[in-house]
Amino acid sequence: MKHVLVVGMGMSGIAAAEALRGAGEAVDTYDKKQNPEYPAVVKDGRAVYDQLVVSPGVPLDLPFIEEAKTAGSEIIGELELAYRMGSGTYFAITGTNGKTTTTTLTGEIFKAAGRPTEVVGNIGVSVISKSVGCAPDTCLVTECSSFQLDTTADFRPHIAAVLNLSPDHLDRHGTAENYYQAKLKIAKNQRPDDFFVFNADDPETAAHVRALDTKAHLVPFSRKRELPYGVFVRDGVIVCRTMPCAGTANDPGFDEYCEVPVCRTEEIFIPGSHNLENALAATAVAFFAGISPDVIAETLRTFKGVEHRLEYAGKIGGIRFVNDSKGTNPDAAIKALEATQGDIYLIAGGYDKHSSYDEFIDAFGGKVRGLYLLGQTADDIRRAAEAKGFTRNVMCADMKECVERAYGDAKAAGKPATVLLSPACASWGMYNHFEERGEDFKNNAKALGAVL
Repeated sequence: MKHVLVVGMGMSGIAAAEALRGAGEAVDTYDKKQNPEYPAVVKDGRAVYDQLVVSPGVPLDLPFIEEAKTAGSEIIGELELAYRMGSGTYFAITGTNGKTTTTTLTGEIFKAAGRPTEVVGNIGVSVISKSVGCAPDTCLVTECSSFQLDTTADFRPHIAAVLNLSPDHLDRHGTAENYYQAKLKIAKNQRPDDFFVFNADDPETAAHVRALDTKAHLVPFSRKRELPYGVFVRDGVIVCRTMPCAGTANDPGFDEYCEVPVCRTEEIFIPGSHNLENALAATAVAFFAGISPDVIAETLRTFKGVEHRLEYAGKIGGIRFVNDSKGTNPDAAIKALEATQGDIYLIAGGYDKHSSYDEFIDAFGGKVRGLYLLGQTADDIRRAAEAKGFTRNVMCADMKECVERAYGDAKAAGKPATVLLSPACASWGMYNHFEERGEDFKNNAKALGAVL
């Protein structure tokens, strides 16, 4: 019997503690919100606990965690614990942006193909709650954050995907390179019969893949150019191209070179070039998992996206309300701006992750008619905007004021427009999570009279 300390009693921590107790381990729990005093993890120079299972939101540089590690405790997270204790086959997706949409879309494709499937991870369902007790052939389509991957050791997905890499969570990882390396741990333990899907159009991703030490088959995807192997767009059609590979008993591989059309890009239901990239990634994961192109195509035609990511939240006259609360970093918010047509009245701001907002402001491109700021980063974003000559900035106390003032200005302008929430920041400090922030936006739009 191991003596385990579970650190952080959110969703994943509670699930981890329950699974460990169910397996007969001796489990203690700790959460700073419940008890500000750090637990004793070392006694007489020796580790009290064999293992610490640290929840994703808990920094790994806390003194008591470092002390436990030095004394010999193993430090892992819930994703690693789920991999060790459970069963199933992992199809893991990470990246700075697009994870939730791609993971959800991939899960829908697998379900449509009749595969036993659970969609888990950073998407809001603890991995261990589904992996323990599942059948070996269950497909665990898993959204992986950098925090989750940082605490893995043995985790091995059959198919892994990196969608893109841009600086994020610098408050936690310190440098962009540390953040990238945490993401790339997704491929660390892959074997020759596994696949590693990556975005060949993204400079950081492509550069890091070239330097990556992995045994997996590399599967690039591109919306910009034809590839000798992988998934790409040619003449407006998504194409999957394979080369011979030996395969395994569970994954027979492809006996000969072949090229298979999937569907036209204009048939994809969710709009935007970033969603085309998400669709290509999901197509690659599904196709190299052996799912029929017909099933993939039908799901791409019918999948309507995920809540809080460019979600239509109603309309008053010619003014639309769009909830992009999932835009938790500047790059994600830039993609939302690019996908939104016409005049934009933009709501932004939130928790400070030490991001730069210069490229975010550059992306306004004459479309943003007003910027409504709230949260910890409001002053930083305002200063960045003013430095680039954008002065239509309104400082707001809360979401209600943001929505009301943005709508009022849009209405006064007398033109069709979009009130867009795409914060470019995390929600912490004002909200428990981005979903709560998105609901606040939608409720305030509804209170003004927005009708779906």
